[in-house]
Parts: sequence; C-alpha cells; structure tokens
Amino acid sequence: MTLDPTEVRRQFPALATEAVYFDNPGGTQVPQRVIERISNYLTTTNANAGGAFATSRASDAVVEEARLAVARFLGASRPEEIIFGPNMTTLTFNLSRALGRRLLPGDEIIVTHLDHDANISPWLHIAEDRGCVVHWLDFDVEDCTLRLEQFDRLLSSRTRLVAVGYASNAVGTVNPVAEVVHRAHQAGALCFVDAVQYAPHRLIDVQALDCDFLAVSAYKFFGPHLGALYGKFEHLARLRAYKVRPASDEPPGKFETGTPAFENIAGTLGALEYLAWLGGATSAERPALANAMEAIQGYERTLTLALLERLGGIPGVHIFGLTEPERIDERVPTVSFTVDGQTPRRVAERLAQAGIYVWDGNFYALAVTQRLGLEPRGGLVRVGLVHYNTLDEIERFEGVLRRVAAGD
Repeated sequence: MTLDPTEVRRQFPALATEAVYFDNPGGTQVPQRVIERISNYLTTTNANAGGAFATSRASDAVVEEARLAVARFLGASRPEEIIFGPNMTTLTFNLSRALGRRLLPGDEIIVTHLDHDANISPWLHIAEDRGCVVHWLDFDVEDCTLRLEQFDRLLSSRTRLVAVGYASNAVGTVNPVAEVVHRAHQAGALCFVDAVQYAPHRLIDVQALDCDFLAVSAYKFFGPHLGALYGKFEHLARLRAYKVRPASDEPPGKFETGTPAFENIAGTLGALEYLAWLGGATSAERPALANAMEAIQGYERTLTLALLERLGGIPGVHIFGLTEPERIDERVPTVSFTVDGQTPRRVAERLAQAGIYVWDGNFYALAVTQRLGLEPRGGLVRVGLVHYNTLDEIERFEGVLRRVAAGD
C-alpha cells in the first residue's frame, strides 16, 4: 500500500501551522486520536486501578486494551510481556536493578559506543555495584556502523548481558540486531535492545529477533510520554522486582511500581489505533500495523534519499553516517551533520528563526559524539524525518541551510 502525505498530515493538529517539525527523534507530534483518547480517559474513566466501581473497571479495561495493542505492535506472544513506565530510561534502570541481583563479581556486560546513554549508563552503574566487567563494542567512524568483527572477541563464557540499540538516535544507523542476539545467545548471554529510534520507522518482531528484552517510547511513535518494555515472560516471571508491598508478584504488575499515567496509556492506544487506520483497519491488529509500517518505510525511503542528496550538495556540510543510496535500508531517516565555521547550536538557531525545528548537541548519545571527537565542538545538528514530513519541507530546509552554510 502507498501513503498519502496530505491525508496523513490532516490527522495531526500541530501540522496546521507553518512550522517544519524535523525534531522528531526527540519526540513526534500526535494525531487527533491520541488527543481524543487522553481527553476521553480524563473525562469519563479517570480512576485508580483495581476498584469495584465503574470508572475503575473502565480504566482497567483501557489499560489492558493498550497492553494488548502494544504486544501486537511489537510482536510479543502475550500482553503480560509488556510493562508500562514513565519512559525507556526509567524502565531500563529498573530492569537493570532486577537483573543485577543475579550478577556476580567478574561477570561481563557488553555495551556499544553507538548507543543512547539510556542503554549504557544503567549497565555501567549495575556493573559498578556488582563488580562486573564492562566491554565496549566500537563503531567505524567513517560510516558509523558497528564493528561486528570485534564482537566475538568480546564475548566470553562470563558474558551475562549484551545491550545494543536497534537504530542510532544520533546518526541513524540500523544495527544488525538479529545477528547480535544470535551471537549473544550462543555465548549464553541475554540481549537487551533499545528500539526507541527504530519503532517509528520499521516493523518490530520481538519473537523473530528472539531478544530477551526490548524497550520503546510511545512519544517517539506518535503517542504521549510513556515507555514500554517487552520481556520474555520466562524472564519476567523469574526476576525479582524492586517493588512495594503488597503489589503483585506476577508480571507485568510487579514491575509497574506506583500509580501509572493511565491517561498516557490510553493515549498510546490512540497512537496504535492511528497506525492501524494508516494500515487500513479500525483496531490495532498486527496485520494492519504491519501494513502501516511497510507504507511508512517505503515513503520514508524517498524522503531519506532526498534529504541526503540535498545535504550532500551544500558546500561545507559534513554528514555523519551512511549516505550511499544502495545502503539506504541500513539507516532510518535521522541524519546528523556539521557545518564549517558554524556551531551546531548556531545552525539550529538560524533554522529555528525560519520555522524549521532541528536538534543540536549530543542527544544523550554522548558515546557517539565523544568517539567522533565532536563533543568539544558542540556535537551535531540532527534532522529527523517521519512519515508526516514532506519533500516540500526538505526543499525549504535546504534553501535556509544553504544560506546559513554560506554565512549569509
């Protein structure tokens, strides 16, 4: 199926303005369905969980419907494998503590220089607490792809966890996660996948990946501020969670500490209903979600090629990451660059003055900007496209950036 960008944009109230939202890796805009789901929750079903009365029962039903929708979105085998939380970072820290109970001094953890720090620092902290050894998988600074030839040398019989990102939030690289998971399992290790930057762009299938844990953030795939963590049920059932009494000892409840943001859970359901609409259905069923993500990937391929071509033609602009058209499927449409003679913040400010919103800095991918030697220079300028962006917006962006790069 094909995607109609005009009809798509009608679904997003924020897109009625002249602003160009290229800040999407930091958080996407939301469709009307999300707004309606949140509003309806707060006006008709606003209550805490587990009560005998109508609004509490209705609230519980919304949460379970959302949990099932997220399970379908990620390809999980059952809804109990989905844990909600404030964001991916908080969920990862919580899981790291539970996993840390099982780690012994001398056990080993592998992280990568290509990851967001939310998939690095939680493991560094727990390694420090438990006396574990951390190994770093490097990336090639020329094309920003993982150096998988190092991976087997880092794995050992003491490796207990491999943490890897599905797609880089800094330079857009899509990592060969299935291969990483396979090799980790061969060594007897678990694998945790940060899929936050991958989820808005491609279909995720946790069962096909065979990953042990995978995290996403709804506000990166057109929903409100909410995180979701997938875990194989066997792991979630066995792990001892940090929780209050007398909270449930069963997943997912034992990992969902405190009162959840029920309205944001409802809004996340709305985001998946929007994707289902895009895929030709009225409810968040897996086939409709797959259709939507296929259409998104095809449309975004065109956008990415156009963006890379325009950027590559501007003197003084240096792109980091994959740029070859034949390798376009190895990246998501998150493209970062520098401009000769301009700090990333100055470039972002000039673009903002023209109504074009981009990010600058390290985007919490500190290991990336440090490895590239860009941290002392202010990091990178980042443009992140999603399926509601257009070729006309890319053309407008190019015109402004040309003037900025020329010093006008």
